Amino acid sequence: MTTADHLDGAGPLRPAQSHPEIIVPGTARIHNRITRGRIAIVALLLVAGFLLIGGRLVQLGQVRLDDTIEGVTRDIIQASRPPIVDRNGIAIAVDIRVPSLYAEPRRIVDVANTAAQLRTVLPDLDEDWLRQRLSGDKGFVWLKRELTPALEDRVMALGLPGIDFIEESKRFYPAGSELAHVIGSVNVDNQGIAGMELAIDRDDLAVLQEVGLARGAELEPKVLSIDTRVQYVMRSELLAALARFRAIAAAGAIVDVKTGEVIAMVSLPDFDPNEPATALKPESFNRITNGTFELGSTFKTITIAAALDSGAVGIDDMIDAREGVRFGRFLLDHGRHEIMSVSDVFRYSDNIGTIRIMETMGKDKLRAFLGTAGFDQRSGIELPERAAPRVPESFSDVAAATASYGYGFAATPMHMLTAVAALMNKGKLVPPTLFRRSAAEAAQLARPIVSSRTSDEMMYLFRMNALLGSGRNMDAEAVGYRTGGKTGTAEKTINGRYSKTKNVTVFTSAFPMEDPRYAMLVMLDEAQAENARSTREAGWNVAVVSGQIIQRIAPMLGILPTTVAGIDDRLMRIGGVPAAGADVTVR
Repeated sequence: MTTADHLDGAGPLRPAQSHPEIIVPGTARIHNRITRGRIAIVALLLVAGFLLIGGRLVQLGQVRLDDTIEGVTRDIIQASRPPIVDRNGIAIAVDIRVPSLYAEPRRIVDVANTAAQLRTVLPDLDEDWLRQRLSGDKGFVWLKRELTPALEDRVMALGLPGIDFIEESKRFYPAGSELAHVIGSVNVDNQGIAGMELAIDRDDLAVLQEVGLARGAELEPKVLSIDTRVQYVMRSELLAALARFRAIAAAGAIVDVKTGEVIAMVSLPDFDPNEPATALKPESFNRITNGTFELGSTFKTITIAAALDSGAVGIDDMIDAREGVRFGRFLLDHGRHEIMSVSDVFRYSDNIGTIRIMETMGKDKLRAFLGTAGFDQRSGIELPERAAPRVPESFSDVAAATASYGYGFAATPMHMLTAVAALMNKGKLVPPTLFRRSAAEAAQLARPIVSSRTSDEMMYLFRMNALLGSGRNMDAEAVGYRTGGKTGTAEKTINGRYSKTKNVTVFTSAFPMEDPRYAMLVMLDEAQAENARSTREAGWNVAVVSGQIIQRIAPMLGILPTTVAGIDDRLMRIGGVPAAGADVTVR
């Protein structure tokens, strides 16, 4: 609050009354000398500080390995890492102390006997390798890291000179694979190599360790935005979906639309961070942030939002989608081939209608909106594993047409989810984060990408699609909750050609639609039809899975079933559906 705010209504501001200044002869010179002396002292302290920092930096640049037992012990102590907890304080990653076996070769009297004795307890150690390690005059060599206390007792019982143990920090992940792609993993030296573990190291942990300030008991926990309860549900439902629809991969994420906090993030296949080698499988990458995909008809959400916000079309405008769109020898004619409203173009996921809407808006405006919605750069999430979208700098006529319904460019699911969250948040985009974030912090970061009215219209389209369109199977699963969403089925590119038998299915959704709080994306790779009555399209698989997830997690998130009668009728009126016989514009 400013001074003016405090004095509002207290009358005009007047200058404060001044008092005569009393000056004693000679005091001005004394005061000046004292001031100059203080400045000199401060300057000397600053210079000394910079010299100390500079010297330390030079020392770090010329560091030499200390292979003494004292040096190695110091390095091990410095390898402590902060605990990582979820938003409710549940431990996700902690340090535990484990014994590791080392030798001081210069103290070993009989190399052959020592090697033979050790192999009675640790037969997996190669004899020739072990003899080589035990020979010489070194002060320290590792023999085997991270043993069990039982093995430590058996080795110590041998009473071998020059053989001993050090307790070092080992990272332990209580939830195993459940948060694999979020948390990442560390190497044998307790250094982050992936996920948030690597992000923490890149932030400030390595500096703290080097200057001796990192101690396991002293490091503040890193609090993530993840809710492990929701994470467990999403992963279990996606695992079930892999089996049910015989897919080769699955992924999903949930964000708080108002704060950008990621509540859950799953990508399957995953790995066990307690066994980092399992992360080396090429298929075990994070599909949410590090995979780029053509997202199919889910992108119609972006195209129609851009057109509505630009004023090129209104939600009650009629679109002439009777004829396919031809570009030279290419004919794009997938659709219902009829005149339909903008809302029906969305509901029926009509490609021809979507192209016509884009053409009315203009391809340059579509391309500009991609930048506004964040598709021109990597996601701002903290994970190191972040792929860049593959979007052309400008669109040709045919490229703009296919892009309008989600083909011809690729983005990560996190890009799509972030944009959808903005459309459900009164048009305000909040960057995604894996750390806790307050509403006040989110408000500082939020930026509008569409108007509040456009956001309301997109909420209407989402809910209408759940009631009447391709999202019906989701709504049927989420009993008692008002959900909304959009399906997308994209053919995969195999050897440079679109496959007719392999696709990626995506469903973006939001809930509760009375006042959306969460946005979710679920994806399956190469899902198969469940039975003869279903298809491989998104409405038959990812929409169903999304509804099942919402049904289980909504109570955890404090969302009560909606019992207000007629709420969908009011939502439809917000959408501005034209009454029968009303005048409409055909475009």
